[in-house]
Amino acid sequence: MTDDLTPVIAASTRWLLAAYPAPGGALSRALAEAQARQAVTLAATLCYPTSLDVQLLHLLAPSGSHGLDRLRGCEPPSGDAAWRTWVDETVVSWAACLLADPALAARAARRVPAVSEHHATAGLHRLTSPGERDAEATPLLRHPDLLEHIAGLHRPRLMEALSLDGADLP
Repeated sequence: MTDDLTPVIAASTRWLLAAYPAPGGALSRALAEAQARQAVTLAATLCYPTSLDVQLLHLLAPSGSHGLDRLRGCEPPSGDAAWRTWVDETVVSWAACLLADPALAARAARRVPAVSEHHATAGLHRLTSPGERDAEATPLLRHPDLLEHIAGLHRPRLMEALSLDGADLP
């Protein structure tokens, strides 16, 4: 059985980009995708910290995007369902928390080696220290108010995974 998080990372990133699109332009879309992928990768690494966790994910399947789609108030286009089965609600929620708060993302990246077998914390600077161009490319994807209903779904579990108490909530 595989212990690869790639399908969950790809699908969850795609869902976030569809729900919170970047403004026009190829560069904006590429920068938004980089930030979303970094957030989802970090979230997935924290959510499924061991090879056994990842194997169980593959065995039991992720939650899919139905609940998230319903919460966002959007109906996915017909014929667009295959990749949506790999979206993981918890990973998307945690990624939303990380996107909305770069300081929390930096703390999460520092915490990964202590809580996870996976060490996917290199090259997260667009997530943890977004520059001006990164911010311009993600006005919706990083907007705390717009992300709150998704981020709030599983924020307590993220804080627990990071060993942070409620006083540290973003």
